[in-house]
Amino acid sequence: MNLHGIKAIYRFELARWFRTLAQSILAPVISTSLYFVVFGSAIGSRMQAIDGVSYGAFIIPGLVMLSLLSESISNAAFGIYMPKWAGTIYELLSAPVSWIETVIGYVGAAATKSVLLGLLILATARIFVPFEIAHPFVMALFLVLTAVTFSLFGFVIGVWADNFQKLQIVPALIITPLTFLGGSFYSISMLPPIWQKITLFNPVVYLISGFRWSFYGVSDVGVGVSLAMTCVFLALCLTAVWWIFRTGYRLKS
Repeated sequence: MNLHGIKAIYRFELARWFRTLAQSILAPVISTSLYFVVFGSAIGSRMQAIDGVSYGAFIIPGLVMLSLLSESISNAAFGIYMPKWAGTIYELLSAPVSWIETVIGYVGAAATKSVLLGLLILATARIFVPFEIAHPFVMALFLVLTAVTFSLFGFVIGVWADNFQKLQIVPALIITPLTFLGGSFYSISMLPPIWQKITLFNPVVYLISGFRWSFYGVSDVGVGVSLAMTCVFLALCLTAVWWIFRTGYRLKS
């Protein structure tokens, strides 16, 4: 294992992140804070508790997931796309660094950024809404697994994209709508029976449900099922990354 290579990629990606703190940290935190003000304080004070949890506290896991998914994808996608765009990807491919070490460096940096942002949003949420974490270890597990999984997914998108517009297509047109429709602001049990069944085809439902269970012990889907679905998606992303480096898809052309 080339630890020096992993460290070099990891530190380079983190350094790029710290150069754009306003865009990488302030923007997501401010936008999420506005959600807490509008939905948590203004609207939440007028709504009934859901499963014994106040509405303001109920939406916290969903809002954290909303930022975590989008930032994980964006960080990883942009990190691998820039070497392709600048033409320095050939230096990486010819360096004594295996595909596993490359992925660990890029995905590890992207996941680190996302986890730090998620923790920062949780700390910010305490300013607006009081909440407790019933299962902190499960919460940390879901936080890290989700960050790693969607950073891998973002890595795949970054390799697939051949222009800057395509980097935003999947997060903006697919991931964000799925997150909003995945129970971020409501419980699936509040939907009509037919829509409850349709919603179960949304993979983000399992992420938000499991993450919410770690906070309050309530969920729309069993926590074991949520964890299993996350691991399945992680395995699919790892398979896609392996295939990319195996075939050189959009890396060598």
